[in-house]
Amino acid sequence: MKKPKLLYHGSPFKLKGTILKPKKAEDLEKNKSSTHKGVYASSLKKAAIAMAILSTKGVLYAGLDTFSKRFKKAQIYDGWPKAKYIYLYTLPSETFTDKPKGSAQWVSFEPVRPLKAERLKVEDYLHLVSKEKRLK
Repeated sequence: MKKPKLLYHGSPFKLKGTILKPKKAEDLEKNKSSTHKGVYASSLKKAAIAMAILSTKGVLYAGLDTFSKRFKKAQIYDGWPKAKYIYLYTLPSETFTDKPKGSAQWVSFEPVRPLKAERLKVEDYLHLVSKEKRLK
């Protein structure tokens, strides 16, 4: 996949300061491509927004295919978003590498300064998630 000029990082939190710092990712499935200490971003704006929604207070268990080159609706298995707002950060792609190769997920092992920050209403983006029954 050719590196896009811009990438997107979704978060339930407003950035304190001006830099996104690398941190250890949490992946319940322990996928090696999602457990690096880095700044994670997506080439898919919808995926970054969905990830922010899944990370909000109230969502207890959820899933999102972050590797696919096409956005697939995120699934919430337990809980529901209680937050009113999320944040979308537009990032320069220079320090990012696609992990795994050819996917929509990108990681920077260096701090990243967002080019743009947007506060989005969660209710305007709930169409990106669906409530699903958890498989036992």
